[in-house]
Amino acid sequence: MNVKLIYLRDHPEMKETAARWFHAKWQVPLAAYRQSMEDCLIGQTPIPQWYLALKNGHIVGGLGVIENDFHERKDLTPNVCAVYTEPEERGQGIAGALLKMACQDMCAKGIHTLYLLTDHTSFYERYGWTFVGLIQQAGEKRLSRVYRYQSEEDEEA
Repeated sequence: MNVKLIYLRDHPEMKETAARWFHAKWQVPLAAYRQSMEDCLIGQTPIPQWYLALKNGHIVGGLGVIENDFHERKDLTPNVCAVYTEPEERGQGIAGALLKMACQDMCAKGIHTLYLLTDHTSFYERYGWTFVGLIQQAGEKRLSRVYRYQSEEDEEA
């Protein structure tokens, strides 16, 4: 994998580029990404956080960790969100490496359980995530799959 993984908090100069990249992938308002990334850079709380995969200085993958990914289950928090790898870069382990990075980072911050919503089946299980059920996202008629990641440290407690 010829990709460099970075924490946005260590590269504030990437904020605008990252906000625009995620906005283009997910159509969430650009202002929402900017605000979340600004909150990440301020660093007063462990969440939100943003992680990027760069190839030749260009974003080819990324994800975030936020409190809630547009669903009503406030108890399922925090959420990994906006997981995306450019189509031409898929199959190289970029998403898996980003997930591992985020999970380890959150664990280091004392957060041992993460959730994510997706339509994918069998993808996240490869990276230690467990399917826990179905949930309706805001504005959606169909249900999304909910996965949970539990760090090994928390399982032993």
